Amino acid sequence: MLPGSPRLRPVGVALCLFAVLILCACAGGAASASSNWTRASVAATTSGGELTDWPEFGLNAQRSDATNRPTGITASDLSRLRSQRISLPGTVDSSPIYLHGVKVGGAERDVVIVTTTYGRTIAIDANSGKLLWTFTPPGYSRWAGSAQITNASPIVDPNRRFLYAASPNGLIHKLSLSGGREDSAGAWPVSVTHDATREKLGSALNIDGPDVIATTSGYIGDTPIYQGHVALIPRASGRLRAVFNTLCANRHSLIVPRTCPQSDSAILSRGGAVVEPGGRRLLIDTGNGNWNGRTDFGDSVLELTFPRLALRQAFTPTDQEKLNTEDIDLGSSAPALLGQNRVLVAGKDGIIRVLDLRRLDGRPPSGRESLGGEVQTLRTPGGGELFTTPAVWRHGSQTTVFIADEGGTSAYALRGGRLHVLWANSTAGTSPIIAGGLLYVYDPGAGGIEVYSPGSSRAIGKLGGSPGHWNSPIVVDGHVVEPEGDANEHQLTGSLELFSLR
Repeated sequence: MLPGSPRLRPVGVALCLFAVLILCACAGGAASASSNWTRASVAATTSGGELTDWPEFGLNAQRSDATNRPTGITASDLSRLRSQRISLPGTVDSSPIYLHGVKVGGAERDVVIVTTTYGRTIAIDANSGKLLWTFTPPGYSRWAGSAQITNASPIVDPNRRFLYAASPNGLIHKLSLSGGREDSAGAWPVSVTHDATREKLGSALNIDGPDVIATTSGYIGDTPIYQGHVALIPRASGRLRAVFNTLCANRHSLIVPRTCPQSDSAILSRGGAVVEPGGRRLLIDTGNGNWNGRTDFGDSVLELTFPRLALRQAFTPTDQEKLNTEDIDLGSSAPALLGQNRVLVAGKDGIIRVLDLRRLDGRPPSGRESLGGEVQTLRTPGGGELFTTPAVWRHGSQTTVFIADEGGTSAYALRGGRLHVLWANSTAGTSPIIAGGLLYVYDPGAGGIEVYSPGSSRAIGKLGGSPGHWNSPIVVDGHVVEPEGDANEHQLTGSLELFSLR
Protein backbone atom coordinates (compact mmCIF):
# COMPACT_ATOMS: atom_id res chain seq x y z
CA MET A 1 0.00 0.00 0.00
CA LEU A 2 1.51 3.30 -1.10
CA PRO A 3 -0.43 6.33 0.16
CA GLY A 4 0.12 9.56 -1.69
CA SER A 5 -1.39 12.81 -2.81
CA PRO A 6 -4.29 12.71 -5.28
CA ARG A 7 -3.17 12.77 -8.90
CA LEU A 8 -5.79 15.05 -10.40
CA ARG A 9 -5.60 17.09 -13.58
CA PRO A 10 -8.01 20.04 -13.17
CA VAL A 11 -9.78 21.20 -16.29
CA GLY A 12 -12.26 23.65 -14.80
CA VAL A 13 -15.01 22.45 -12.53
CA ALA A 14 -17.37 25.07 -13.91
CA LEU A 15 -17.78 22.84 -16.95
CA CYS A 16 -19.77 20.45 -14.77
CA LEU A 17 -22.72 22.86 -14.90
CA PHE A 18 -22.12 24.62 -18.20
CA ALA A 19 -21.42 21.91 -20.75
CA VAL A 20 -21.14 22.59 -24.46
CA LEU A 21 -22.36 19.65 -26.48
CA ILE A 22 -20.32 18.51 -29.48
CA LEU A 23 -22.58 17.18 -32.22
CA CYS A 24 -21.50 14.61 -34.79
CA ALA A 25 -22.61 14.96 -38.39
CA CYS A 26 -24.18 11.51 -38.32
CA ALA A 27 -26.58 12.46 -35.48
CA GLY A 28 -29.61 13.18 -37.58
CA GLY A 29 -32.09 15.26 -35.56
CA ALA A 30 -29.66 15.55 -32.63
CA ALA A 31 -29.74 19.33 -32.22
CA SER A 32 -33.14 19.54 -30.56
CA ALA A 33 -32.46 16.38 -28.56
CA SER A 34 -29.19 17.88 -27.31
CA SER A 35 -30.70 21.09 -25.97
CA ASN A 36 -33.48 19.24 -24.16
CA TRP A 37 -31.02 16.70 -22.76
CA THR A 38 -28.65 19.39 -21.45
CA ARG A 39 -31.35 21.04 -19.33
CA ALA A 40 -32.49 17.68 -17.96
CA SER A 41 -28.97 16.57 -17.07
CA VAL A 42 -28.27 19.71 -15.05
CA ALA A 43 -31.58 19.45 -13.20
CA ALA A 44 -31.42 15.70 -12.49
CA THR A 45 -27.86 14.93 -11.48
CA THR A 46 -28.68 12.95 -8.32
CA SER A 47 -31.71 11.72 -6.41
CA GLY A 48 -32.46 9.34 -3.54
CA GLY A 49 -30.23 8.17 -0.72
CA GLU A 50 -26.48 7.81 -1.02
CA LEU A 51 -25.23 4.78 -2.94
CA THR A 52 -23.40 2.60 -0.41
CA ASP A 53 -23.18 -0.81 -2.16
CA TRP A 54 -21.90 -1.90 -5.58
CA PRO A 55 -22.59 -5.65 -5.39
CA GLU A 56 -21.84 -6.77 -8.97
CA PHE A 57 -20.41 -5.79 -12.32
CA GLY A 58 -22.59 -3.09 -13.87
CA LEU A 59 -24.22 -2.32 -10.47
CA ASN A 60 -27.33 -4.41 -11.23
CA ALA A 61 -28.46 -7.54 -13.05
CA GLN A 62 -29.33 -5.42 -16.12
CA ARG A 63 -25.68 -4.23 -16.29
CA SER A 64 -26.77 -0.58 -16.61
CA ASP A 65 -23.54 0.81 -15.07
CA ALA A 66 -25.55 3.89 -14.11
CA THR A 67 -27.32 5.36 -11.09
CA ASN A 68 -28.90 8.68 -10.14
CA ARG A 69 -28.08 8.22 -6.46
CA PRO A 70 -25.34 10.39 -4.92
CA THR A 71 -22.06 8.60 -4.27
CA GLY A 72 -20.57 10.93 -1.66
CA ILE A 73 -18.32 12.43 -4.36
CA THR A 74 -19.16 15.57 -6.34
CA ALA A 75 -17.19 17.52 -8.93
CA SER A 76 -15.86 19.85 -6.24
CA ASP A 77 -14.57 16.85 -4.25
CA LEU A 78 -12.28 15.53 -6.99
CA SER A 79 -9.29 17.61 -5.96
CA ARG A 80 -9.66 16.50 -2.32
CA LEU A 81 -9.63 12.75 -2.86
CA ARG A 82 -6.96 10.87 -0.90
CA SER A 83 -5.26 8.23 -3.07
CA GLN A 84 -3.73 4.88 -2.20
CA ARG A 85 -2.14 2.33 -4.48
CA ILE A 86 -2.72 -1.09 -2.94
CA SER A 87 -0.43 -3.98 -3.86
CA LEU A 88 -2.25 -7.24 -4.57
CA PRO A 89 -1.15 -10.88 -4.95
CA GLY A 90 -2.41 -10.94 -8.52
CA THR A 91 -3.76 -8.85 -11.39
CA VAL A 92 -7.44 -7.86 -11.36
CA ASP A 93 -8.39 -7.58 -15.04
CA SER A 94 -12.09 -7.07 -14.30
CA SER A 95 -14.12 -4.83 -11.99
CA PRO A 96 -14.34 -4.73 -8.19
CA ILE A 97 -17.44 -4.95 -6.01
CA TYR A 98 -18.14 -3.09 -2.74
CA LEU A 99 -20.23 -3.50 0.42
CA HIS A 100 -20.79 -0.98 3.18
CA GLY A 101 -20.92 -2.00 6.83
CA VAL A 102 -20.50 -5.79 6.62
CA LYS A 103 -18.92 -7.90 9.34
CA VAL A 104 -15.47 -9.09 8.33
CA GLY A 105 -12.95 -10.47 10.80
CA GLY A 106 -15.26 -9.77 13.71
CA ALA A 107 -15.72 -6.06 12.97
CA GLU A 108 -18.07 -4.02 10.80
CA ARG A 109 -16.20 -2.70 7.78
CA ASP A 110 -16.58 -1.16 4.33
CA VAL A 111 -15.09 -3.72 1.96
CA VAL A 112 -13.80 -3.86 -1.62
CA ILE A 113 -13.70 -7.38 -3.12
CA VAL A 114 -11.80 -8.42 -6.25
CA THR A 115 -10.86 -11.64 -8.06
CA THR A 116 -7.44 -11.93 -9.69
CA THR A 117 -6.77 -13.48 -13.07
CA TYR A 118 -5.64 -16.73 -11.42
CA GLY A 119 -8.66 -16.95 -9.14
CA ARG A 120 -7.54 -15.44 -5.85
CA THR A 121 -10.43 -13.50 -4.30
CA ILE A 122 -9.40 -10.73 -1.92
CA ALA A 123 -11.28 -8.54 0.57
CA ILE A 124 -9.80 -5.08 1.20
CA ASP A 125 -10.72 -2.54 3.88
CA ALA A 126 -11.94 0.44 1.85
CA ASN A 127 -10.85 2.96 4.47
CA SER A 128 -7.40 1.70 5.46
CA GLY A 129 -6.44 -0.23 2.33
CA LYS A 130 -5.56 -3.26 4.45
CA LEU A 131 -6.02 -6.73 2.95
CA LEU A 132 -8.53 -8.46 5.22
CA TRP A 133 -8.57 -11.97 3.75
CA THR A 134 -7.49 -13.85 0.63
CA PHE A 135 -9.11 -16.99 -0.75
CA THR A 136 -6.73 -19.07 -2.88
CA PRO A 137 -8.50 -21.83 -4.84
CA PRO A 138 -7.11 -25.34 -4.40
CA GLY A 139 -4.75 -26.20 -7.25
CA TYR A 140 -3.72 -22.55 -7.75
CA SER A 141 -0.07 -23.44 -8.40
CA ARG A 142 -1.04 -25.62 -11.37
CA TRP A 143 -2.21 -22.71 -13.51
CA ALA A 144 -0.65 -19.62 -11.88
CA GLY A 145 1.54 -17.85 -14.44
CA SER A 146 -0.01 -19.70 -17.39
CA ALA A 147 -2.46 -18.58 -20.09
CA GLN A 148 -5.31 -20.26 -18.17
CA ILE A 149 -6.96 -17.18 -16.61
CA THR A 150 -10.30 -15.67 -15.63
CA ASN A 151 -11.67 -12.15 -16.14
CA ALA A 152 -14.89 -12.86 -14.23
CA SER A 153 -15.98 -10.28 -11.66
CA PRO A 154 -17.35 -11.71 -8.38
CA ILE A 155 -20.89 -11.07 -7.15
CA VAL A 156 -22.43 -10.70 -3.68
CA ASP A 157 -25.30 -12.93 -2.55
CA PRO A 158 -28.41 -10.82 -1.79
CA ASN A 159 -28.24 -12.08 1.81
CA ARG A 160 -24.86 -10.27 2.22
CA ARG A 161 -23.39 -13.33 3.94
CA PHE A 162 -21.76 -14.93 0.89
CA LEU A 163 -20.23 -14.02 -2.44
CA TYR A 164 -19.54 -16.05 -5.59
CA ALA A 165 -16.26 -16.06 -7.49
CA ALA A 166 -14.72 -17.93 -10.42
CA SER A 167 -11.38 -19.69 -10.74
CA PRO A 168 -9.54 -20.68 -13.95
CA ASN A 169 -10.13 -24.40 -13.35
CA GLY A 170 -13.81 -23.92 -14.25
CA LEU A 171 -15.21 -23.73 -10.72
CA ILE A 172 -17.64 -21.25 -9.18
CA HIS A 173 -16.95 -20.86 -5.46
CA LYS A 174 -19.30 -19.79 -2.67
CA LEU A 175 -17.30 -17.83 -0.08
CA SER A 176 -18.22 -16.33 3.27
CA LEU A 177 -17.96 -12.55 3.40
CA SER A 178 -16.79 -12.64 6.99
CA GLY A 179 -13.56 -14.52 6.36
CA GLY A 180 -13.35 -15.80 2.78
CA ARG A 181 -13.92 -19.41 3.77
CA GLU A 182 -15.29 -21.73 1.09
CA ASP A 183 -18.79 -23.10 1.66
CA SER A 184 -18.80 -26.78 0.69
CA ALA A 185 -22.44 -27.46 1.56
CA GLY A 186 -24.51 -29.13 -1.14
CA ALA A 187 -22.59 -29.32 -4.41
CA TRP A 188 -20.40 -26.25 -3.88
CA PRO A 189 -17.96 -25.49 -5.47
CA VAL A 190 -19.57 -26.06 -8.86
CA SER A 191 -17.85 -26.99 -12.12
CA VAL A 192 -19.42 -25.32 -15.16
CA THR A 193 -17.20 -26.88 -17.83
CA HIS A 194 -15.79 -30.27 -18.73
CA ASP A 195 -12.59 -28.71 -20.11
CA ALA A 196 -11.34 -25.61 -18.29
CA THR A 197 -8.19 -25.58 -20.44
CA ARG A 198 -10.36 -24.67 -23.47
CA GLU A 199 -13.48 -23.08 -21.93
CA LYS A 200 -12.72 -19.84 -20.09
CA LEU A 201 -14.73 -18.11 -17.35
CA GLY A 202 -14.27 -14.68 -18.85
CA SER A 203 -17.48 -12.77 -18.11
CA ALA A 204 -18.87 -11.35 -14.88
CA LEU A 205 -21.13 -13.57 -12.79
CA ASN A 206 -24.78 -12.56 -12.42
CA ILE A 207 -27.73 -13.52 -10.20
CA ASP A 208 -31.37 -13.97 -11.18
CA GLY A 209 -33.57 -14.75 -8.20
CA PRO A 210 -32.40 -18.02 -6.64
CA ASP A 211 -29.65 -18.71 -9.19
CA VAL A 212 -26.11 -17.67 -9.98
CA ILE A 213 -25.51 -17.29 -13.73
CA ALA A 214 -22.14 -18.24 -15.23
CA THR A 215 -21.08 -18.20 -18.88
CA THR A 216 -18.13 -19.63 -20.79
CA SER A 217 -15.94 -18.47 -23.65
CA GLY A 218 -12.55 -19.45 -25.11
CA TYR A 219 -9.00 -18.27 -24.56
CA ILE A 220 -6.94 -16.04 -26.85
CA GLY A 221 -6.52 -17.76 -30.19
CA ASP A 222 -9.92 -19.50 -30.00
CA THR A 223 -8.22 -22.87 -29.68
CA PRO A 224 -10.84 -25.55 -30.46
CA ILE A 225 -12.72 -27.40 -29.28
CA TYR A 226 -15.00 -25.43 -26.94
CA GLN A 227 -18.60 -24.19 -26.83
CA GLY A 228 -19.99 -21.06 -25.21
CA HIS A 229 -22.76 -21.84 -22.77
CA VAL A 230 -24.88 -20.46 -19.92
CA ALA A 231 -25.19 -22.33 -16.62
CA LEU A 232 -27.71 -21.70 -13.82
CA ILE A 233 -26.60 -22.67 -10.31
CA PRO A 234 -29.06 -22.55 -7.37
CA ARG A 235 -27.46 -20.44 -4.64
CA ALA A 236 -28.70 -22.80 -1.94
CA SER A 237 -27.76 -26.23 -3.31
CA GLY A 238 -25.03 -25.60 -5.88
CA ARG A 239 -26.50 -28.25 -8.16
CA LEU A 240 -26.77 -27.23 -11.81
CA ARG A 241 -30.35 -26.30 -12.66
CA ALA A 242 -30.11 -25.65 -16.40
CA VAL A 243 -27.60 -25.25 -19.24
CA PHE A 244 -27.96 -23.58 -22.63
CA ASN A 245 -25.32 -24.40 -25.24
CA THR A 246 -24.90 -21.87 -28.04
CA LEU A 247 -23.66 -24.72 -30.27
CA CYS A 248 -25.43 -28.09 -30.12
CA ALA A 249 -28.29 -26.20 -28.49
CA ASN A 250 -30.44 -29.32 -28.68
CA ARG A 251 -28.33 -30.69 -25.80
CA HIS A 252 -29.34 -29.34 -22.41
CA SER A 253 -26.46 -30.27 -20.14
CA LEU A 254 -22.73 -29.58 -19.96
CA ILE A 255 -21.04 -30.89 -23.09
CA VAL A 256 -17.70 -32.65 -23.31
CA PRO A 257 -16.42 -30.22 -25.97
CA ARG A 258 -15.12 -32.86 -28.42
CA THR A 259 -18.57 -34.50 -28.58
CA CYS A 260 -20.10 -31.47 -30.38
CA PRO A 261 -19.11 -31.17 -34.07
CA GLN A 262 -18.95 -27.35 -33.84
CA SER A 263 -16.57 -25.12 -31.87
CA ASP A 264 -16.46 -21.57 -30.49
CA SER A 265 -19.56 -19.29 -30.25
CA ALA A 266 -18.09 -17.82 -27.07
CA ILE A 267 -19.94 -15.69 -24.54
CA LEU A 268 -16.98 -13.36 -24.09
CA SER A 269 -18.39 -9.94 -23.16
CA ARG A 270 -17.59 -8.19 -19.88
CA GLY A 271 -21.25 -8.36 -18.84
CA GLY A 272 -21.98 -11.99 -19.77
CA ALA A 273 -25.67 -12.77 -19.24
CA VAL A 274 -27.97 -9.73 -18.92
CA VAL A 275 -31.16 -10.17 -16.90
CA GLU A 276 -34.21 -8.37 -18.28
CA PRO A 277 -36.38 -6.45 -15.77
CA GLY A 278 -38.71 -8.86 -13.99
CA GLY A 279 -36.17 -11.69 -14.06
CA ARG A 280 -38.08 -13.95 -16.47
CA ARG A 281 -35.71 -13.65 -19.44
CA LEU A 282 -31.98 -13.37 -20.13
CA LEU A 283 -30.04 -11.87 -23.02
CA ILE A 284 -26.65 -13.10 -24.21
CA ASP A 285 -24.63 -12.56 -27.34
CA THR A 286 -22.04 -14.81 -28.93
CA GLY A 287 -18.78 -14.65 -30.83
CA ASN A 288 -17.58 -16.44 -33.92
CA GLY A 289 -19.14 -19.81 -34.62
CA ASN A 290 -21.38 -21.75 -36.95
CA TRP A 291 -24.97 -20.57 -37.43
CA ASN A 292 -27.90 -22.61 -38.72
CA GLY A 293 -30.77 -20.98 -36.79
CA ARG A 294 -31.70 -24.26 -35.09
CA THR A 295 -28.86 -25.70 -33.01
CA ASP A 296 -25.92 -23.40 -33.75
CA PHE A 297 -25.92 -19.69 -32.94
CA GLY A 298 -22.56 -18.11 -33.63
CA ASP A 299 -22.50 -14.27 -33.84
CA SER A 300 -26.03 -13.90 -32.47
CA VAL A 301 -28.07 -12.18 -29.77
CA LEU A 302 -30.20 -14.74 -27.94
CA GLU A 303 -33.15 -14.23 -25.60
CA LEU A 304 -33.61 -17.15 -23.18
CA THR A 305 -36.46 -17.85 -20.79
CA PHE A 306 -35.69 -18.19 -17.08
CA PRO A 307 -35.25 -20.67 -15.45
CA ARG A 308 -35.56 -23.23 -18.29
CA LEU A 309 -33.03 -21.45 -20.50
CA ALA A 310 -35.21 -22.14 -23.53
CA LEU A 311 -34.54 -20.06 -26.64
CA ARG A 312 -37.36 -17.56 -27.21
CA GLN A 313 -35.95 -15.50 -30.09
CA ALA A 314 -32.66 -14.44 -31.67
CA PHE A 315 -30.95 -11.86 -33.86
CA THR A 316 -28.16 -12.71 -36.27
CA PRO A 317 -26.66 -10.20 -38.76
CA THR A 318 -27.02 -10.86 -42.46
CA ASP A 319 -23.21 -10.92 -42.76
CA GLN A 320 -22.82 -13.60 -40.07
CA GLU A 321 -20.74 -15.82 -42.32
CA LYS A 322 -18.29 -12.97 -42.94
CA LEU A 323 -18.09 -12.19 -39.22
CA ASN A 324 -17.35 -15.83 -38.47
CA THR A 325 -14.73 -16.42 -41.14
CA GLU A 326 -12.89 -13.13 -40.50
CA ASP A 327 -12.87 -13.37 -36.67
CA ILE A 328 -15.16 -10.35 -36.16
CA ASP A 329 -17.08 -11.44 -33.06
CA LEU A 330 -20.51 -9.85 -32.75
CA GLY A 331 -20.58 -10.71 -29.05
CA SER A 332 -17.44 -8.90 -27.88
CA SER A 333 -19.72 -6.45 -26.01
CA ALA A 334 -22.81 -7.47 -24.05
CA PRO A 335 -26.37 -6.51 -25.07
CA ALA A 336 -27.47 -3.23 -23.45
CA LEU A 337 -31.10 -2.71 -22.44
CA LEU A 338 -32.04 0.81 -23.53
CA GLY A 339 -35.75 0.92 -22.64
CA GLN A 340 -38.49 1.72 -25.17
CA ASN A 341 -38.20 -1.98 -26.19
CA ARG A 342 -34.75 -1.35 -27.58
CA VAL A 343 -31.53 -3.35 -27.21
CA LEU A 344 -28.07 -2.22 -28.30
CA VAL A 345 -25.40 -4.64 -29.44
CA ALA A 346 -22.00 -3.83 -30.90
CA GLY A 347 -18.99 -5.97 -31.66
CA LYS A 348 -15.60 -6.14 -33.31
CA ASP A 349 -16.91 -4.81 -36.63
CA GLY A 350 -17.34 -1.32 -35.13
CA ILE A 351 -21.08 -1.25 -35.83
CA ILE A 352 -23.71 -0.43 -33.21
CA ARG A 353 -26.96 -2.25 -33.93
CA VAL A 354 -30.22 -1.22 -32.29
CA LEU A 355 -32.78 -4.03 -32.07
CA ASP A 356 -36.46 -4.21 -31.15
CA LEU A 357 -36.75 -6.40 -28.05
CA ARG A 358 -40.26 -7.47 -29.11
CA ARG A 359 -38.92 -8.91 -32.38
CA LEU A 360 -35.15 -9.22 -32.39
CA ASP A 361 -34.99 -10.35 -36.02
CA GLY A 362 -37.81 -8.04 -37.14
CA ARG A 363 -40.47 -10.74 -36.68
CA PRO A 364 -42.46 -11.80 -33.61
CA PRO A 365 -40.89 -14.76 -31.75
CA SER A 366 -41.90 -17.94 -33.55
CA GLY A 367 -39.08 -20.45 -33.22
CA ARG A 368 -38.04 -19.92 -36.85
CA GLU A 369 -34.89 -17.80 -36.84
CA SER A 370 -33.83 -15.65 -39.77
CA LEU A 371 -30.97 -13.25 -40.52
CA GLY A 372 -31.13 -9.47 -40.09
CA GLY A 373 -33.86 -7.31 -38.58
CA GLU A 374 -32.06 -4.44 -36.83
CA VAL A 375 -33.88 -1.08 -36.68
CA GLN A 376 -30.78 1.15 -36.75
CA THR A 377 -27.01 0.96 -37.30
CA LEU A 378 -24.28 3.50 -36.54
CA ARG A 379 -20.57 3.49 -35.83
CA THR A 380 -18.83 2.89 -32.51
CA PRO A 381 -17.09 5.96 -31.00
CA GLY A 382 -13.69 5.28 -32.58
CA GLY A 383 -15.07 3.16 -35.40
CA GLY A 384 -13.22 0.12 -34.07
CA GLU A 385 -13.74 -3.02 -32.02
CA LEU A 386 -15.97 -2.76 -28.96
CA PHE A 387 -15.08 -4.91 -25.95
CA THR A 388 -16.68 -2.69 -23.32
CA THR A 389 -20.13 -2.57 -21.75
CA PRO A 390 -22.21 0.59 -22.45
CA ALA A 391 -23.62 2.62 -19.57
CA VAL A 392 -27.36 3.29 -19.88
CA TRP A 393 -28.45 6.30 -17.83
CA ARG A 394 -32.14 7.04 -17.27
CA HIS A 395 -32.65 10.53 -15.85
CA GLY A 396 -36.08 12.11 -15.76
CA SER A 397 -37.74 11.32 -19.07
CA GLN A 398 -34.39 11.01 -20.85
CA THR A 399 -32.17 8.02 -21.60
CA THR A 400 -28.51 8.60 -22.44
CA VAL A 401 -26.04 5.89 -23.46
CA PHE A 402 -22.28 6.22 -22.99
CA ILE A 403 -19.91 4.01 -24.97
CA ALA A 404 -16.12 3.91 -24.89
CA ASP A 405 -13.71 1.93 -27.06
CA GLU A 406 -10.03 2.02 -27.97
CA GLY A 407 -10.60 5.04 -30.24
CA GLY A 408 -12.95 7.32 -28.30
CA THR A 409 -15.85 7.96 -25.95
CA SER A 410 -19.33 9.05 -27.06
CA ALA A 411 -22.75 9.91 -25.65
CA TYR A 412 -26.04 9.09 -27.38
CA ALA A 413 -29.64 10.12 -26.66
CA LEU A 414 -32.42 7.58 -27.13
CA ARG A 415 -35.35 9.35 -28.77
CA GLY A 416 -38.19 7.77 -30.71
CA GLY A 417 -36.55 4.36 -30.40
CA ARG A 418 -33.35 5.52 -32.13
CA LEU A 419 -29.94 6.70 -30.94
CA HIS A 420 -28.70 10.22 -31.71
CA VAL A 421 -25.09 11.24 -31.12
CA LEU A 422 -24.75 13.98 -28.50
CA TRP A 423 -20.99 14.30 -28.24
CA ALA A 424 -17.81 12.40 -29.05
CA ASN A 425 -14.10 12.61 -28.34
CA SER A 426 -10.97 10.59 -29.12
CA THR A 427 -10.18 9.48 -25.55
CA ALA A 428 -10.09 5.69 -25.21
CA GLY A 429 -11.90 3.94 -22.40
CA THR A 430 -13.10 0.71 -20.84
CA SER A 431 -16.68 0.20 -19.62
CA PRO A 432 -17.91 3.65 -18.51
CA ILE A 433 -20.01 4.27 -15.42
CA ILE A 434 -22.20 7.21 -14.46
CA ALA A 435 -22.77 7.80 -10.77
CA GLY A 436 -23.50 10.82 -8.62
CA GLY A 437 -24.04 13.01 -11.68
CA LEU A 438 -20.55 12.34 -13.10
CA LEU A 439 -19.23 10.09 -15.87
CA TYR A 440 -16.10 8.03 -15.10
CA VAL A 441 -14.08 6.35 -17.86
CA TYR A 442 -10.83 4.44 -17.29
CA ASP A 443 -8.19 4.91 -20.00
CA PRO A 444 -6.51 1.50 -20.38
CA GLY A 445 -3.66 2.80 -22.54
CA ALA A 446 -2.57 5.90 -20.65
CA GLY A 447 -3.91 4.84 -17.25
CA GLY A 448 -6.10 6.88 -14.93
CA ILE A 449 -9.79 7.77 -14.93
CA GLU A 450 -11.23 10.62 -16.98
CA VAL A 451 -14.09 12.32 -15.15
CA TYR A 452 -16.74 14.18 -17.16
CA SER A 453 -19.87 16.17 -16.72
CA PRO A 454 -22.21 13.90 -18.71
CA GLY A 455 -23.17 16.78 -21.01
CA SER A 456 -19.68 17.47 -22.34
CA SER A 457 -16.93 15.66 -24.22
CA ARG A 458 -14.31 17.58 -22.28
CA ALA A 459 -13.13 16.05 -18.99
CA ILE A 460 -13.37 18.12 -15.82
CA GLY A 461 -10.55 16.16 -14.19
CA LYS A 462 -8.45 13.02 -14.24
CA LEU A 463 -7.64 10.63 -11.41
CA GLY A 464 -4.20 9.13 -11.93
CA GLY A 465 -3.29 5.52 -12.35
CA SER A 466 -1.45 2.93 -14.41
CA PRO A 467 -2.43 1.26 -17.70
CA GLY A 468 -4.63 -1.81 -17.88
CA HIS A 469 -6.87 -3.85 -20.16
CA TRP A 470 -10.53 -4.68 -19.39
CA ASN A 471 -10.50 -3.20 -15.87
CA SER A 472 -13.31 -0.78 -15.04
CA PRO A 473 -13.98 1.44 -12.01
CA ILE A 474 -16.75 1.71 -9.45
CA VAL A 475 -17.77 4.87 -7.55
CA VAL A 476 -19.64 4.31 -4.32
CA ASP A 477 -19.83 5.39 -0.66
CA GLY A 478 -17.22 8.14 -1.01
CA HIS A 479 -14.71 5.94 -2.87
CA VAL A 480 -13.46 5.50 -6.45
CA VAL A 481 -11.96 2.03 -6.96
CA GLU A 482 -9.96 1.06 -10.05
CA PRO A 483 -7.95 -2.17 -10.60
CA GLU A 484 -5.00 -2.00 -12.98
CA GLY A 485 -2.96 -4.35 -15.14
CA ASP A 486 -3.40 -6.75 -18.06
CA ALA A 487 -4.28 -10.42 -17.62
CA ASN A 488 -2.39 -11.28 -20.80
CA GLU A 489 0.91 -10.36 -19.12
CA HIS A 490 0.40 -13.36 -16.79
CA GLN A 491 1.65 -11.57 -13.68
CA LEU A 492 1.24 -12.92 -10.15
CA THR A 493 1.09 -9.44 -8.63
CA GLY A 494 -0.93 -6.33 -9.36
CA SER A 495 -2.31 -3.11 -7.95
CA LEU A 496 -5.53 -1.30 -7.24
CA GLU A 497 -6.07 2.47 -7.03
CA LEU A 498 -8.33 3.58 -4.20
CA PHE A 499 -9.47 7.23 -4.01
CA SER A 500 -11.38 8.28 -0.90
CA LEU A 501 -12.73 11.38 0.76
CA ARG A 502 -12.00 10.07 4.24
